[in-house]
Amino acid sequence: MTQTGQQTSGKVKVSFSQGLKIIGPYVQDRLLEQVKAVWLIITYLFLFQTIVLGVAIAEASVIAGGIALVVVGLTFFMEGLVLGLMPLGEIVGVKLPQKQSLLVILLFALALGFLATLAEPAIGVLKAAGMSVKAWEAPLLFFLLNKVSEVLVYSVGTGVGIAVAFGMLRFKYGWSLKPFIFVLVGSLLTATAFACMYSENLLHLAGLAWDCGAVTTGPVTVPLVLALGIGISRIFGDGEEGAAGFGVVTLASLFPILTVLILGVFYVGQVPEPDSNPARFFAHEKTASLFIDESAQLRYMVEHTDEAVQESYLSGLTQESRADVATKVAELRLEFAGAEQIQTGMLEMLLKNFQTGVQAIGLLGVPMLLVLWVLLRERLPRSDETFLGLGFAIVGMSVFSIGIELGLSKLGDQIGGKIPAAYKTVQLPDQKTVLENFDPLVVQTAITADGEKKSFFIAYVDEKYETIPYQDQDFNIDRETYEYLPSIGPLYGAEGGLGGILVVLIFAFILGYGATLAEPALNALGATVEELTVGTFKKSLLMQAVAVGVGFGIAFGVAKIMFDIPLIVMCGPPYLILLVITFFSTEEFVNIGWDSAGVTTGPITVPLVLSMGLGIGGEVGVVEGFGILSMASVCPILSVLCVGLSVTAKRKKALEAGQASSNPLDVEVSQGAAS
Repeated sequence: MTQTGQQTSGKVKVSFSQGLKIIGPYVQDRLLEQVKAVWLIITYLFLFQTIVLGVAIAEASVIAGGIALVVVGLTFFMEGLVLGLMPLGEIVGVKLPQKQSLLVILLFALALGFLATLAEPAIGVLKAAGMSVKAWEAPLLFFLLNKVSEVLVYSVGTGVGIAVAFGMLRFKYGWSLKPFIFVLVGSLLTATAFACMYSENLLHLAGLAWDCGAVTTGPVTVPLVLALGIGISRIFGDGEEGAAGFGVVTLASLFPILTVLILGVFYVGQVPEPDSNPARFFAHEKTASLFIDESAQLRYMVEHTDEAVQESYLSGLTQESRADVATKVAELRLEFAGAEQIQTGMLEMLLKNFQTGVQAIGLLGVPMLLVLWVLLRERLPRSDETFLGLGFAIVGMSVFSIGIELGLSKLGDQIGGKIPAAYKTVQLPDQKTVLENFDPLVVQTAITADGEKKSFFIAYVDEKYETIPYQDQDFNIDRETYEYLPSIGPLYGAEGGLGGILVVLIFAFILGYGATLAEPALNALGATVEELTVGTFKKSLLMQAVAVGVGFGIAFGVAKIMFDIPLIVMCGPPYLILLVITFFSTEEFVNIGWDSAGVTTGPITVPLVLSMGLGIGGEVGVVEGFGILSMASVCPILSVLCVGLSVTAKRKKALEAGQASSNPLDVEVSQGAAS
């Protein structure tokens, strides 16, 4: 009887150790999947900086810990997607078209695209990028990335939501993707060119706008959109489920560019124009609009400008307010000069990111549950797994965000700041040295060939003698200390030489190529494409075409930052060529080619490449370091469509050859029948 009771209860008692043995191999496999996606690119960056550039990784232990958190966080997050968000999205995507009108479906698609964007792990990188932008060089960019960063994210989400809604209409009515591409790309290029000519502020915004299009197509948005697309296709479409999702990723990459540009046009009149003179900039009446309040403005000014700029600002104030502001400035100077940098505690960081994860996943999961329960009146199968998955997604997103902050972003920014050493002299701020008891009498003067005087001194540092350039502002008379930054480069050839530049571009190509082949989504796309094309477009061929395209894209993006080339000059010609190739391509390959850009910007690539671009930009002195992601998106489309044209031509030739070879047989058969 007891045995029968145990059988009918359906419950099996498992000890903790037995549970670990059961789930251990599963967890190990999932962790290894993420390690495989990360280790190659991380190892490559580590070896390049330490061996090729000859510079040690600063804060190596912190970065290593951050990368470990990235692996763990991404494991939890992806498992949460599989268990929670994706099944929920699939059931809603299938049931909604069966029970609701087209208007309700479109409203849901709009909300889904918007909320999915907020849940994308890489979207937080945009907020962190704001600190690298100098307020006086790009006021509008600084304003959007700092004061109204949430509004910026909402505008990106709105663009994705509109894209998903249009994608659903495509599936219902069977519209071609080509008209959307021609209209959207043509409009975006025109708007970008006009914006760049209209305002210098909008010129600096263009790179961010086009990069936002690449950030949106991540591991959250794509599977949920595909699930809804498959549901729509089953009810309204032609039943080709395998092709159901193609095209939406393209729209989700293009519409956010437009919404960010519109946002920039809306705010451009509220901010001052860029100014190379910080003192003059802070005296402008519109400068206050960039900050929350006066205290925030003073803090920023003291932290990022020298005392001459601050004194100039004080001299422009009225006599009544000057004394009070001068006191605040003096207090801030003491704070930044004497105090050590206060590091955010791990617990505080975890709580902040956990709150963000709850908000992002909750805002996405709760509405879908309400739609399922209230609107569709459907039960949630395997609800325990779904809720467990949502919990995993929250934990994973929280841990992953911390890993980005401590690991990927630090590593990307660091190597980005060191890469220019291949062709120019760069300083090493993370190796700052302070010489105690400095005596100015050791300073000597040398005369250059042009008759210019150069001051220097010889110091014994790290058990060797070094010649160090002398700068008056680096000598503290009161403390008798001299502070200087070591420098390296150019490592390959002369200053600004072609050899060093080629080293940088080759590095960028290999980085893009290797990182793309490591993306799990590319394997899935390759298998789908091979199946849809009945083997004519091989999985390996697609993967190589996309990887080569991304490699060239990142190389072009790095060149854009190195030489401060306007984005419209870099992306305009490739997109115009794409429009021509798209016109002559079949609908099949247009969908495949344009969607292939979506798999190139994964949760690892985006923060790493974006922070690297900002690091390069900061070192070479350009206003902003955006644009790499946009170039990494356009080039694979170009390479895939070119390969698609080749595949189509070969297939057509083979069919023609088959028909030609069959004609003599037909003639012989007809003659035999006649006889």
